Amino acid sequence: MSITVRRVLRAVAASCIGLAMAASALQGTAAAAPRDPVPPGRDPFYTPPSPLPAGRPGDVIRSRPAVFTMDPFGRSPYEGVTSWQVLYRSETAEGEPTAVSGMVLVPAKAWTGEGKRPLVSYAVGTRGLGDACAPSYTLTQGTDYEMFFVADALSRGWAVAVTDMEGLGTPGRHTYEVGRSQGKAVLNMARAAQRLPAAGLAGSPVGLWGYSQGGTSSGWAAELARSYAPELDIKGAFAGGVPADLVAVARGLDGSPFVGLMFMAAVGYDAAYPELDLEKYLNANGRELLDKAKDLCLVSVDGIGTLAGTLFKKISDYTTSDPLETPQWQRRLAANKLGSTAPSVPVLQTQAVYDEIIPFAQADTLHKAWCAKGANLTWKTYTFAEHATGMLWSEPDAMAFLADRFAGKPVAGNCAA
Repeated sequence: MSITVRRVLRAVAASCIGLAMAASALQGTAAAAPRDPVPPGRDPFYTPPSPLPAGRPGDVIRSRPAVFTMDPFGRSPYEGVTSWQVLYRSETAEGEPTAVSGMVLVPAKAWTGEGKRPLVSYAVGTRGLGDACAPSYTLTQGTDYEMFFVADALSRGWAVAVTDMEGLGTPGRHTYEVGRSQGKAVLNMARAAQRLPAAGLAGSPVGLWGYSQGGTSSGWAAELARSYAPELDIKGAFAGGVPADLVAVARGLDGSPFVGLMFMAAVGYDAAYPELDLEKYLNANGRELLDKAKDLCLVSVDGIGTLAGTLFKKISDYTTSDPLETPQWQRRLAANKLGSTAPSVPVLQTQAVYDEIIPFAQADTLHKAWCAKGANLTWKTYTFAEHATGMLWSEPDAMAFLADRFAGKPVAGNCAA
């Protein structure tokens, strides 16, 4: 691809992301009636049966037709795609069965490439903690800021499966940035898509995709794939802007404009590991923020307002003592630190050099750890980029990487460089 064409694509992508985020901010005030007016928190579809029916991780509990749209006002369907919302079996970070929701999208046009239609298990970036930010809902509303990337994959004839992850959409709090939960949700989303009879994806080759929070999810899915989902024919994974070491990320965010993201991760870990008992560390300000955060969606009027109130705050502004200094929190965070196992599939890892949210150093440490363990890793950095533009810069490279893997082209990585 020429430099000129790449620049044009990036400019278009930047414009699209801006429009999507603006549409999301207007979600509550759009004049047109939404196609699915009932958000997940009030939609019985998202409430799993209790007890869960017997089955395996990745089994579909229920499904229903859905409509993918990129139109936040009229909700005009995106043409040429058949979609379903699904509720499927996954597992918690501790290995307990749980139900997770998601969406499966398949181009209506027959696949004409080699072999079976490829399937991308797509892990989204940070949405928030509220059920209304679940991508299986926002993708039906035209308000998902990654809908243009999903559409790009669909335009290539690939199917896309998007997990909501544990507790986002379904009852209970979202286990935000708990890698072992998120990685399983991504792999089980691929299984669910393959086991959904109407989708026709049984045996499809799989690619993993994720940036930011999605980079954690994709990275963990790549590390877990061999032991947890050996039957999946995973061809490659993209993991960009990866929060690999949350202690390093938290220390970098303390006192920054993005300290609210650190607080969300603390809530996510408390949800996954109740013995951490986050509330006992909180002062009155922390308890107030915890109450506001439970329904927070990052790209919404209320979410932006809540996060604005955390600008440049420090951990000490919300706590009576720092949970990150305790052995209990350190142990759980260490158990979810990426880099202990080499992914069994080729990986493209990208990172913006001037990322103001995800420290470059901890991403570089992950890249070196994977290389030292023998991973087939392609490491690419973007010098003139921060977190959001790093996502835009990564998109065409990630698409090309997965396209080559689906085409069976060999890749040796650049660990030796």
